[in-house]
Amino acid sequence: MENNSNKPLPHNNKEKCEVADIFHLYGDSYRQSHSLPYEKIKVMHHIEVCRTAQLGGHVQQCDQCGFEQNAYNSCRDRHCPKCQCLVKEQWLNDRKAELLPCGYFHFVFTLPHDLNPIILSNKSITLQILFSSVSETLHTFAKDPQWRLEGQLGFIAVLHTWSQTLMDHFHLHCLIPAGALSFTKDRWVPARDSFLFRTQSLAKAFKKRYLQRLQTAYQKDKLIFVGNTAKYHSQKEFEKLVQSLSKVKWIAYAKRPFAGPEQVLDYLGRYTHRVAISNNRILSIDNGQVTFTYRDRDRNNETRIMTLHAHEFIRRFLLHVLPMGFVKIRYFGFLSHKNKKQAIALIRKLIDPYAKLPQKIAETITEMMLRLTGTDIICCPKCGKGKMKIIRKLPRQY
Repeated sequence: MENNSNKPLPHNNKEKCEVADIFHLYGDSYRQSHSLPYEKIKVMHHIEVCRTAQLGGHVQQCDQCGFEQNAYNSCRDRHCPKCQCLVKEQWLNDRKAELLPCGYFHFVFTLPHDLNPIILSNKSITLQILFSSVSETLHTFAKDPQWRLEGQLGFIAVLHTWSQTLMDHFHLHCLIPAGALSFTKDRWVPARDSFLFRTQSLAKAFKKRYLQRLQTAYQKDKLIFVGNTAKYHSQKEFEKLVQSLSKVKWIAYAKRPFAGPEQVLDYLGRYTHRVAISNNRILSIDNGQVTFTYRDRDRNNETRIMTLHAHEFIRRFLLHVLPMGFVKIRYFGFLSHKNKKQAIALIRKLIDPYAKLPQKIAETITEMMLRLTGTDIICCPKCGKGKMKIIRKLPRQY
């Protein structure tokens, strides 16, 4: 059950609403009425106890006025809306050492929604196939003389699994420096200013590779078919699905290229460490209903309001829990972990050895928070003069 509206929402709730509040209020009833795998139960628990006494913490005391307050630990779960800010900033700081003095392209590869039920039952293998199919497609195009590169690409791929309304929408964002390192490693081959590869050709090649890998997984009995996908256990039905998917148009598109490293960092900050929904999008929780904002892609990203039953909101949120150990940000080509240290230094020399690039910042958590929020987190909130010092630890409450 959902309700959409363009009308502004009356502000009945004065306090900030969070995903944790929804889980506190309706999580128990949802768990009782739904059979959940351990990884989803664990994510719900982490979000519920994040920055509460259950995770322990420490007591801070002002060195001037003696004021005391408790500071509780974060859960550090990658699905938690509260725990991504500092992780994102630290990750962005590390990426500054890998930026190149060139433009960057942003490509998006999307899986058709007809595959969603199978993906939800087989996330590890189907999403791994997504990464490998996109990687092979891009590397193959970079080698092809018709695209005038004939070298090795480097790129970062970031998995997103959601739409703005929290529905399952599996797609991969790829950030690609605008050029290739020649296979002889003696020159940088720049791409055209506004064009890397033809997106229609990319989409066709991506579709072919993905479906081939999916069929291989089926033939090796690596796929699980349950619920509304049970019929695909039949080879006839599975082949029928593959044939229908091969006939439809798959989506790969390119956004406007970035002008340089500063714009790339801005992009990375907006995309890499997102969760399915941020707390600031939740407007109210009232009488079993959750109201939140979303951007309507069909109306020029106009901000609209949606209201869902709390159980439906939880169901949609949990659609995006990734398998334990699954890596959602990956590096390929000359940006892969084994290549980037030597390759980046070489490429910088080949492009412009004197280019000025953003530098990594050596800063503490306190300094980072001051830079990001303008708030000194160790300044006493009572007297405004003293510094908060840790005087003792608070144990976890098991």
